[in-house]
Amino acid sequence: MANKLYFVRFLSIGILLTFLFSCQKDHKDQIPYDLEIAEGFTNPIGFYTNNPTFSWKLPTGVQSQSAYYIVVASSPELLPDKADLWKSGKVETDQCLFVNYKGKKLSSRDKVYWQVKFWDDNENESKWSEIAFFEVGLLNNNDWQAKWISLPNDTAVEVPEIGKKVHKVQYLRKSIKIQDDIESARLYITALGLFQAHINGQQIGDDVLTPGWTSYSKRIETITYDVSPVLEKGENTLGIELAEGWYAGRFIFRGYAKTSPKVLAQLEVKYKNGEEEIFVTDNSWTGNANGPIKYSSLYDGESYDANLEMLGWSTSDFDDETWSDVTEESISDSVQLTPKRHSIVKTKIVLPTKKITEPKKGSFVFDLGQNMAGVAQVNIPVKKGRKVKIRFAEMLQPNGEIYTKNYRSAVSTDFYLPAKDGVIEWKPKFTFHGFRYVELSGFDENKKPDETWVSGLVQYSDFEKNGTFSSSYQKLNQLQSNIEWGLRSNFLDIPTDCPQRDERAGWTGDAQVFIPTSLFIADAHSFWASWMQSVREDQRDNGSIPIVVPDIDGRRVSSGWGDVATIIPWETYWRTGDKKILEDSYNTMLGWVNYYKSVSENHIVDMFTYGDWLQPFSEHPTDERKGETDEKLINTAYYARSVELTLQTAKVLGLTGDVAMLQTWLDEIKTAFQNQFFNAEGSVSKGKSTQTAYLMAIGFDLLTPEMEAKAIPHLLAEIKKADNHLRTGFLGTPLLAPVLEKIGRPDLMFEMLFKETYPSWFYSINQGATTMWERWNSYTHKDGFNKGGMNSFNHYAYGAIGQWMYERIAGIKPIKPGYKEIEIAPLLGGQLTSANASYKSPYGIVSSSWKTEDGIFKLTATVPPNTTAKIVIPGNTAERLILDGNVFADDADAKHLKKTENSFELEVQPGSYAFETKL
Repeated sequence: MANKLYFVRFLSIGILLTFLFSCQKDHKDQIPYDLEIAEGFTNPIGFYTNNPTFSWKLPTGVQSQSAYYIVVASSPELLPDKADLWKSGKVETDQCLFVNYKGKKLSSRDKVYWQVKFWDDNENESKWSEIAFFEVGLLNNNDWQAKWISLPNDTAVEVPEIGKKVHKVQYLRKSIKIQDDIESARLYITALGLFQAHINGQQIGDDVLTPGWTSYSKRIETITYDVSPVLEKGENTLGIELAEGWYAGRFIFRGYAKTSPKVLAQLEVKYKNGEEEIFVTDNSWTGNANGPIKYSSLYDGESYDANLEMLGWSTSDFDDETWSDVTEESISDSVQLTPKRHSIVKTKIVLPTKKITEPKKGSFVFDLGQNMAGVAQVNIPVKKGRKVKIRFAEMLQPNGEIYTKNYRSAVSTDFYLPAKDGVIEWKPKFTFHGFRYVELSGFDENKKPDETWVSGLVQYSDFEKNGTFSSSYQKLNQLQSNIEWGLRSNFLDIPTDCPQRDERAGWTGDAQVFIPTSLFIADAHSFWASWMQSVREDQRDNGSIPIVVPDIDGRRVSSGWGDVATIIPWETYWRTGDKKILEDSYNTMLGWVNYYKSVSENHIVDMFTYGDWLQPFSEHPTDERKGETDEKLINTAYYARSVELTLQTAKVLGLTGDVAMLQTWLDEIKTAFQNQFFNAEGSVSKGKSTQTAYLMAIGFDLLTPEMEAKAIPHLLAEIKKADNHLRTGFLGTPLLAPVLEKIGRPDLMFEMLFKETYPSWFYSINQGATTMWERWNSYTHKDGFNKGGMNSFNHYAYGAIGQWMYERIAGIKPIKPGYKEIEIAPLLGGQLTSANASYKSPYGIVSSSWKTEDGIFKLTATVPPNTTAKIVIPGNTAERLILDGNVFADDADAKHLKKTENSFELEVQPGSYAFETKL
């Protein structure tokens, strides 16, 4: 009630605050919406746990929640009054995120329905929400009766047209009889490899590259499909296509896998008469490896022979007399089968061709105008027996031909052999490429290519876009676009480094620097939580974290990379408010910092590191890619950072004993760091003086206040020495903006951001970039392609600058976990006259839109229900502040309005606001 009286006072002096009107609104007809469970799932089937959390949003106009009531039932008819699984009762709290389920124990296959209602800050009771549901998947290995199946003696065979070994794609089938009318049917399925399921000739699901990629020796994710609509009473046929995928394909780290793909499927049918029946994969199935998809490799592409098509192969009319028996294998108790815990990969965007060229006779290049990851769909005229060849590239050579040197050993080529003359529409199933350009040859030369012949199918994990950003400066908008496309191209089931070359692995260093930016752009909560589970599973016995997850390397560990163990959980928690990822990861965090301790002497860490990877102008004595910053300094700085995040996690989890221990530990590391790497004048005393050395010391708070004050001029000197350009790689770059702002030099950060010359963010844009590049100079108009072996044109690490764009240029920043408290504080600078951003926070939309014109600053902002915000308006505080068209009085009692030398600060409640002041 204090807040209500607080603002009534100001109403009397003519201040019209939009949220005050909303307080007077009757909320009885309003209901909570956007009901989700766990990390943002809406009405899922095949859900991954029987211990969900519940979240919901409050409708616009509601200030805050004072209480909630959740009901959970086994049937929608029991809601709300007869809920048989859980009634929370009225719980007096403002919590509307991640409320723990406390009802009866749930089991595999349970379908659960729930509703929620709330009371607002004036004790007005809402109506019950719409009914939401979730259906639990198969949680335990003993839920499975099925066997792993595959064709016998399957091995990778040499394919002359690509010069690589690839497994043939297997076609597997079985006919079954449905006895009665169906109430419901679920197909539970997974593969060691990739699969596509069919029933009665109909493809099941629109997902691709399923089931995805985990550490298969520890955990395999399963997929659940509702197949009730496609089954018929009587005879039905199940069909499965099976490809090598990540499990059995080659990798640069391990070479050719010594494994063969397998599939596991279980169809469970409930009849209307109450009976149930289960059909499983076992040795009663038959298979054939001579179908139209001859092979499919993630690195090397797919080959399709239309002469081998088997029409109706997954229908009951098909004759499989010549097909082979399959072998079966029991489920291993040492490998956990679990429902998939984040969105599957789908085709999300279709890109049309923008331009066609013919750099050499008979070979045409289709430019999609945008670098991407996915596949090309072709709709082209063909001649019988003439093989169509489809190649891919991110860039063109000066003569207009495609440039593929940076793909290294990845052949990245698709083939199609027509069975007759005519027009085909085709796309590959079990591969993906990173590309902007498509080279097409082998089509009917009597036809002239047009833009309809080739489309780019952009494929990534099926999450929604959460945030938007735009500004008055086109190159900054292009940078934002490049960051978003870097995310789309590398969030393909796991966070990868690049989508094109013979790598495409879950590099941990790239992930940890990019996660804050990614969580603004995309609803990636479940994506990161799922991958973090793989990180925990792949942690080694000594506490070390692999350089890539899943761990296909098996040996290396690096500071700055292994710190995903602490950074990913903390950043996910901070930006979503979900404490569970901290609970799940705390022991992993402790294991990692103890590994650091084990390879340190007096807290100075001596271990391998990739360093400030790809720092420009590096003069490293043995490997220029590692940058020039002292490796022990980097190691020890990240050691301290991880201990600090573990300490913060212990505080959140209430582990008071660990808090004291970790605080002492951190203090000792900082003292050791100061003594080892900095002198009394605040300059680097060991190794070369670099921007990154100072950025880490200041950004990670490793110096005393006195030492930091002395170190700041040295950092500025390093920047001035570089003509106010960056000299940072993967680890140093994300620290530039926060450190320069911390020391009071955001003007310098704006100057660096808007630099046009090398090295800078706009430099690659000036060279035609449509995604983030791995190197600051991967290509230049003057010198051509970088000669280094690492030269991806789709690498999101330097997109970490996006965090500063959203949080400071637009001004949207969480100041409590999950945006429970928000700061909206736009930062003016550079060549900007306006910026706009919106973000779908866990509580609802947060937005900030500002512009300057004729010395006037205008800001409109939105604060979602059940949160509060501090809004900072830059301006001349000697002038008037206009709020929603009315003068905000300079009243002595206006304690929620603070003035600094050049800004107004207000504490506000949910609502929409429009401010105006003179600069």
